[in-house]
Amino acid sequence: MTISLQLLFKEIDLVTDEQDLRSQVVPKIGEYFATQRSGIFFFDQLLADRKFQKLLKVALSVEHNPVARYLAERHTPVHEGLVTSPKAWAIICPRPDHWHVMAGPIVNSGELVGAVGCTREQSMPAFDTQNLADLSAICLHLSVWAATVRAAKLSRRESQHQPFKSDRLTPRELQIAELVALGLTNAQIGKEIWITENSVKQALKRMFRKLEVSSRAEMVAQLSATKHHLPSENKLVLLAE
Repeated sequence: MTISLQLLFKEIDLVTDEQDLRSQVVPKIGEYFATQRSGIFFFDQLLADRKFQKLLKVALSVEHNPVARYLAERHTPVHEGLVTSPKAWAIICPRPDHWHVMAGPIVNSGELVGAVGCTREQSMPAFDTQNLADLSAICLHLSVWAATVRAAKLSRRESQHQPFKSDRLTPRELQIAELVALGLTNAQIGKEIWITENSVKQALKRMFRKLEVSSRAEMVAQLSATKHHLPSENKLVLLAE
């Protein structure tokens, strides 16, 4: 082996998307395990691509393939020697470059979302328990990577499609929020913008409902984190009313 597990872990951590994962990490996994073929698959992408439908129905079918079934049931790496005999495997998967097969799980939120696959031809050694242990470590890092990257993608999509809660405030309400951030009391805010203290209280109640907060401090923190530039938190003196 010319590449170490630690280097593989670092490579996984450095990539930013699934395309880089395949182009940069998969070849190194193949090198580490001295495989004929290797790959990383995410099931949602396979389902979306028609050309992979047959692969899902046959090669990755839990009814047809005992390796896939073991992976789906246990979420742990497996090779064909653990679940079937060489003779039976030759019938299940007659490809000469898949004489020996090892697969590991990519898990997210308790669900199997993908797999790592490695194959060797008949003339090559079978996968062993050390290979399974090493693949288990790699799959742990891949599962953490997948969860992190996919959560970030979801967050970006949601932020693109949802307006800032602060956009629900009127210009007058934003003016009140700015005065709250400066530490003014309700009475002081009323004098500043020529409304009664009670009107300020009622306005703050409406603003809390719109922003889904329960305190002046939460409101200021939320608005400061959005596009509205309120005074910095270290200069605030928030006075509860």
